Amino acid sequence: MNNISYPLYFPAMPPPDTMYCEQQINIPPELPDILKQFTKAAIRTQPHDILQWSAAYFAALSKGDTLPAKDRLEMPVATQKTDTGLTPGLLKVLHKQLAPKETISKEELQQKWKGLCLPSEQLDTLLALGNFNDNIHWMQFFALGCSALGGTIISALKYACEILTENEEGGAARIPFDTFVGLYTYLAHLDGEIPQDQIDSFLSSLQESVECQGGMVQTANFRDVIFPEM
Repeated sequence: MNNISYPLYFPAMPPPDTMYCEQQINIPPELPDILKQFTKAAIRTQPHDILQWSAAYFAALSKGDTLPAKDRLEMPVATQKTDTGLTPGLLKVLHKQLAPKETISKEELQQKWKGLCLPSEQLDTLLALGNFNDNIHWMQFFALGCSALGGTIISALKYACEILTENEEGGAARIPFDTFVGLYTYLAHLDGEIPQDQIDSFLSSLQESVECQGGMVQTANFRDVIFPEM
């Protein structure tokens, strides 16, 4: 046999770096800041499912809605029922997202709840406890969320003041007395073991402090009151 050599054939290759040169890659000027803010929000919020939370985050961002992100990193509290999933910080996020509407749909609440990676079982429990239908009065659900955190009416009211206050962190957690009355009355009636005269007497006992505080009530005004467990 004749020894015949054949030239090696290599397919044509594009010049190195042609597809990756600086002049050909267009980086949107907003991208670095978007990613920076997203990263900060993820660190503050500490979602259990980062992909699920990210989908909710960017969906809200694209629509201009309130983002599912905490204002600050939330440190664990020894007395806090973190096993339920719901925390004061997450309830505050839900409030910012849903409070602008006095009444919300169950579907909307379920969507926001899922976006924060909270357990659906807890939501089902709260919905059943409040006997809600497809239209949900937000502040009533908020009151139940506070009771899930605290376990007693007095603890629920303290959480409500801390979450709703507009005062600087470290200051007195104060909220309008009308808001307080609505939350307390709803929880007391739901409990079913607090007679109306006790409800009226408690609210009346706060009147003097409320008048001195410009129509506001704070935790120091009712911290020594004892109510039945929810």
